Amino acid sequence: MSTMKACVIEGPRSAAVREVPVPEPAPGEVLIRVERAGICGTDVHIYKGEYISPYPIIPGHEFSGTIAGLGEGVSGFAIGDRVTAEPNIHCGRCVYCLSHRGNHCANWQAVGVTRGGAMAEYVAVPAGNVFRLPDGMSFAEGAFIEPLACVVHAMNRLRPAPGDRALLFGAGAMGQQLIQALVHAGVSDLAVVDVAEGKLAMAAQWGATRTFVSGRFDEAELLGEFPRGFDIVADATGIPQVIEQALKYLGPAGKYLQFGVAPKDAAIRLSPFDLFQRDWTLIGSMATNDTFHQALQWAKAKRVRLESLVTSVIGLDDLPRLFENGARPEDLKVQVQIG
Repeated sequence: MSTMKACVIEGPRSAAVREVPVPEPAPGEVLIRVERAGICGTDVHIYKGEYISPYPIIPGHEFSGTIAGLGEGVSGFAIGDRVTAEPNIHCGRCVYCLSHRGNHCANWQAVGVTRGGAMAEYVAVPAGNVFRLPDGMSFAEGAFIEPLACVVHAMNRLRPAPGDRALLFGAGAMGQQLIQALVHAGVSDLAVVDVAEGKLAMAAQWGATRTFVSGRFDEAELLGEFPRGFDIVADATGIPQVIEQALKYLGPAGKYLQFGVAPKDAAIRLSPFDLFQRDWTLIGSMATNDTFHQALQWAKAKRVRLESLVTSVIGLDDLPRLFENGARPEDLKVQVQIG
């Protein structure tokens, strides 16, 4: 077991499956044999050269598998344990870690972003970041815990109130989880906008009260009975033009959530007068923030349904082609079967 197959992003828009050395777990780390890995928008941004990752890099930060090796000093885990892992690695010592803002750790590292990730047969992870999968949870669901932990962090930041009226742009895999979370939080009205009618149909199944196909509605139709706007507007697309449009629908004292990842150099126009006069709160939500345990509990209790969001499963050898050509428009989450 000296080498393994891995998808390596060698530079912007250059990816290939290579034979690379199997990582050796350092003291305090475990080696995980990867079973499933999810493809995230961040992976695509890394492929396109739009993110902060170094090259070459093995991407992949949404994953599950079994423990295949234990580094020195690791206890509490055994070979064969079914696990998932928090990819964000915090130092625990900086001012941000010590004030419950670990996702902004001054010494932040991340599996699949700044160090080798899970689009490979094996990945090494700090033992403190590893979580056992509950009995009965599939590897497909286990690879969804990281994105769900991002949703939990967003909900902790947003704090929707029962009766809030919400509008969401983007009904992809992350949007579908946000829809379920907002419904469970008690929003009374939830309008969802997306380009794909199939995704909007699923949104309605989760509890969206109104759905709109992007480009096929006017402002008056969307606002409907809420001419002054919504209490919550969220973007899960990361598309600057969509974000500018979304802000038009935010009502007085409303909260806007930026959940979708935009290119690093993207820019939007925002009226400072509207921000002042309409009493808006603008909220960002970056990654997870000690929310893995909460996400596991949500998934275990089926509060958010995950497995139905996996619409395609591909092999590791197919990954460079998917990066080049993109996923199908109708896809929600594409996962890679590795183990």
